[in-house]
Amino acid sequence: MSDPFRNFFASKMHIASGKPNGHSDTEGTPPDAKQRLHIAACALLLELAHADDEFSESERLHIEAVVRRHLGLDDDTARALMELAEEERQSAADLYQFTSLIRDSYDDGQKTLLAEIMWGVILADGQIERHEGRLLRKIASLLDLQPGYLAEAKRRAATDVH
Repeated sequence: MSDPFRNFFASKMHIASGKPNGHSDTEGTPPDAKQRLHIAACALLLELAHADDEFSESERLHIEAVVRRHLGLDDDTARALMELAEEERQSAADLYQFTSLIRDSYDDGQKTLLAEIMWGVILADGQIERHEGRLLRKIASLLDLQPGYLAEAKRRAATDVH
């Protein structure tokens, strides 16, 4: 059975050929693999946004803007990605399916950029809850991201917020 929502997303994602601003985390990556990476990254952002049991409007808007900017998506496609990633996040047994895909596909610079984006999500509502920081450290560990990179990502994210 064909899912029109997934078909819409798949057709839109084939148009996006990489990251804007010269960033291309998946050059040479087949479209389906690129889509899985986008869903995985978005699912991690959503997991962080839900870590404090409150998905605020500022967090939603922040994630949507980041997805549009870093993945080069239009508004409708960004929202479709978020909906699909939310479905995947809710049905996932744990974070490993997302982190292992990203760990094996991103270099340290790309993982650090993702960590900066994740810190931005945490800071979007103006406060860092204990659970959010702990979850981000767990995700960073699963991504094999060194603590120094995580600290630098936090510093840059905090600078961007202020």
